[in-house]
Parts: sequence; C-alpha cells; structure tokens
Amino acid sequence: MKLDTLTPQETVAELDRFIVGQGAAKRAVAVALRNRWRRQQLDPELREEVAPKNIIMIGPTGVGKTEIARRLARLTGSPFLKVEASKFTEVGYVGRDVESIIRDLVDASIQLVRNERVAEVAVKAERAAEDRLLDLLVMSSSSATETSLEERRRALKRPLRDGMLEENEVELDVAEDRMPTVEMFTPQGMESMGINLKDMMGGLMGRKSRKRMTVADARRILVSEEEEKLIDRTQVEAEAITRVEEAGIVFLDEVDKICSREDAGGRGPDVSREGVQRDLLPIVEGTHVNTRYGVVRTDHVLFIAAGAFHVSRPADLIPEMQGRFPIRVELQSLGADEFERILKEPENSLIRQYTGLLATENLELRFADEAVRNIAVMAAEINESA
Repeated sequence: MKLDTLTPQETVAELDRFIVGQGAAKRAVAVALRNRWRRQQLDPELREEVAPKNIIMIGPTGVGKTEIARRLARLTGSPFLKVEASKFTEVGYVGRDVESIIRDLVDASIQLVRNERVAEVAVKAERAAEDRLLDLLVMSSSSATETSLEERRRALKRPLRDGMLEENEVELDVAEDRMPTVEMFTPQGMESMGINLKDMMGGLMGRKSRKRMTVADARRILVSEEEEKLIDRTQVEAEAITRVEEAGIVFLDEVDKICSREDAGGRGPDVSREGVQRDLLPIVEGTHVNTRYGVVRTDHVLFIAAGAFHVSRPADLIPEMQGRFPIRVELQSLGADEFERILKEPENSLIRQYTGLLATENLELRFADEAVRNIAVMAAEINESA
C-alpha cells in the first residue's frame, strides 16, 4: 500500500491528471486518505478509537463521483468495490444480504494482492516454464542419448526465447476442468460462501489428461502453473484481509434512492428503504463479517456514498446513517467549458483514445480547436435536454 507516500496536495494533483474540476470532492477524499496514514502513526490503543470520516458526494450522474473514488483506490493500491445501494433490501424482502458487500470487497482484495504477487514472480515463473518447455521439446526424440538431449536443449534455447518455435507442437499433461464452486444459501443470506468440491475431495478430482498443443498455448499453461507454485495462497489471503480492514474503500452509489422521504408518511416502499439503511448501518459503524477466508472487521473501511439527491436530501437518511457520513461535498454540473477540458486535458482523454485507435490503422487523426469546442457544446446541450 502507498498510504505513506501521498500528501493531500499530491493526491489532488494525481487525481487532476485524470479528472477535470470537482476540487472540493478531490480535497475531501485526499484528506480522508491522509487521515488513514495519520491513524497508522498513533499508539495502538488510540489508533483503534479513530474512525474513518466517511463521505457523501452529492451531484448528478456523470460528474465524476465514481471516477474520483476509483482513481483514489488505484493510486493507493486499496481494495475497491462499487455497489448500488438500491440493489439491497432489508431482511425478509427479496434481495442481497448487505454483508455480501464486504465479502465481495475481500474477493477484490485477494485478486489485487494476487496480481501484485504474480508481477513479483513473473520472471521466475517464465524461466521455470521455459525450462519445462525445453524438456518437452527435446524429449520428443525418445531415441536420443542423454548427451544429445542436452546438446539439443542448448540448441533450442535461443530459438525458443526468440519466439521462433511458437507454432511447434508438444504434449502436455493438463489438469481436467475444476469442479464448480457451489453457492450456499443460508438463513443468514451468506450467498457467497461457496464450497469448492475439489478442495473437499482432494486428489480424487485432480486428474490430468495429456493433450497436444502449440508451444504458445503450453507456455501460458506452464507459466500459470509456475506462478501458483511460487505464490503462497495463505499469505495472499492474510494480506488481502489486512488490506480490506486497513485500506478498503466501498463506494455506495444511488444512496439517495434508499432515503425515506417526508411525504411518504412511513408507508409503502419507504419502509423498505429505511430497512436497507438499518441493515447497512452495522457494517458502516464497524462489525465483524464472516467470509470464506476468515473474519473481517469493517471498523476502518472507508465508505463513500453518492447520489443525485434530486427528490431527497442527505437529511432524509436516518440519523444514525447521517452521523456516520460527516463529510458532505457537492459536485458541480458539467457545462461546455468542462466538457472541452475533459476532451483535451486528462491523460486518457477521448481525443487521445481515438487518435491512438486510428493510428493502429496507419491513419493520423487531428482535431481542430473549433471542432473540439463544437463537440463540447453539443454534448452540453444533449446533457441538459436529455
């Protein structure tokens, strides 16, 4: 994690590379991020008492709410999950259990940590796979002596590294398809607590069959196998859980759709809306969630809620939820000037994307300044009317 390398100013500067405007929202998430680092510097006893200052972003669709949170997570190597609050319902109604948010966040964290470990062992895995490929290539000549096999191995090493043997065929023992994960539906709604039948039955389902394939296909399989050997799954899971607990970010979108409006009078669907809030409250306040990888604490997960709040207000949330989201920032609607900057300034701007795409066809695409301005004006008009 990179929590100790970014000051609020540096975080805002990094976000500015990809997102135009919305300075107040950027500053809010930058300070929240820095507070995490500050908390880590405290004595353990005091550290446990410092709760994250969760944030509510208020603004219409398309102004950058999700992108700010997503980019923040990428900058810091933090596990990130976006969920729509309206997809959850209180216990007793049809819908997903809110604790699945944390289980999904753990899954995302494990994938994040595993990808980092794969990058660390990539060179070793490729070298080991290359050695196994050489063995497969030279052993195809069963009548060769031990001396000639070693000579042929040396002769094939350079062509193999240079990619000259990718279409050659070899025979490789490949594990048969794994048994699927069985989803368990329990009274507690733990729908993601799967059971891998292969893990339960051990070697009974670990059969392999010999298949003939190209060197290119065999290389992919062998590299994957070598990566699995070099990565300690237990360490990955432990690191993933720690990262969720200390640096996880959950983006709760459409939170305005679970507000109980005053004109509902406590009747109809608003009962369910308030129920969702009460179900979400424990994980936002801090609780323990059972996952297939162990128990996860949510006390220091950062929650960023967002919504348009056209027909409701943050004040329509139940008081307990309001208290858990003390930071509120309003994002501004985008006009023609902002759209023009979006087209030009970000490192991954649409103009750069389409210029790059057409360059693959040996076509040079250039945009005149007036053309960019006209596109921005049309986008603003369509955005306003539709």
